[in-house]
Amino acid sequence: MKKNIFYLFCCLTGSLFSMNAQEKSYPTIGKIHRLDPALDKLLDISSPIEILGTGYTWSEGPVWVKKGNYLLFSDVPENVIHKWAPGKEVEVFLKPSGYTGTVPYSEEPGANGLIINKKGNLVSCEHGDRRIAEMPLDNPAKKKTLAHLFEGKKLNSPNDLVQHSSGDYYFTDPPYGLPGRGKDEPAKELPFQGVYRLNKKGELSLQIKDMTRPNGLAFSPDEKILYVGQSDPKGLIWKAFPVDKDGNLGEGKIFFDGAELAKSGWRGAPDGFKIDKSGNLWATGPGGVLIISPEGKLLGRIEAGSATANVAFGEDGSTLFITADMNLLRVRTKTKGMGW
Repeated sequence: MKKNIFYLFCCLTGSLFSMNAQEKSYPTIGKIHRLDPALDKLLDISSPIEILGTGYTWSEGPVWVKKGNYLLFSDVPENVIHKWAPGKEVEVFLKPSGYTGTVPYSEEPGANGLIINKKGNLVSCEHGDRRIAEMPLDNPAKKKTLAHLFEGKKLNSPNDLVQHSSGDYYFTDPPYGLPGRGKDEPAKELPFQGVYRLNKKGELSLQIKDMTRPNGLAFSPDEKILYVGQSDPKGLIWKAFPVDKDGNLGEGKIFFDGAELAKSGWRGAPDGFKIDKSGNLWATGPGGVLIISPEGKLLGRIEAGSATANVAFGEDGSTLFITADMNLLRVRTKTKGMGW
């Protein structure tokens, strides 16, 4: 009887030790700032901000792959998509990621924003090849172009994207991946920085062209609003655009203005963001990752120790991954991302 109990104890504790062994201990960085009591329902200010990987030139575009239980993220200047899995080191998933040419092109030639679409494929915004592309996760070599031209002219450098429940894609197209970043250069064929909709038929329509540097974007939980961030130092704003029954965007309004944050010394600009199940924005911008309520109130911020580029919810849906300059970070939250 004692032997059986001891054997059962060893089996149970062995399993626990095995599970714990999968999770490494990571160094931490930064600080969480509570600016409104409502933050307490979303985030514990004592939660550690863990460094999962470092040494990247500019990390971007994190996306969690549910079926594989791993994270993909971009290093845009290095033309690489990396993979991180619990208990493992970061490894290269795809290179080249966004520019397949043979001569130097620009300072940011690689893939930027990434999503997993409804078919379970990876869809990427590719700076150097100036396109939106789709590929199977188990065979990225079978990549195909979804969008490359608008009215016969090349896109600038697609930056971030999201997929609507209808299957349509929406993406932003600032000039950051062009050789001169859009300043008086022949490579820039379009006279504006657009936000586009790509419908299920493969038809591309221009939805917004009056934002100077459209960047991150995300839908509200009911998909009645598309939020779009603008990374122009002259207008550090997030706008909210109504989505009509046909999927087109109406006139936008400023949802949140980061100008005062910048004036107070917080560095950074609106970049990538995600939305949790309650409609709060987790948005990279001045000061790190800003947590903004659906009413446009700033609840808190995650100071990441360096400029932040993008975020993604992953693992069980309550973990926030942050791409911040040279680092890949992780912090546990009390909420879950939209769709979990």
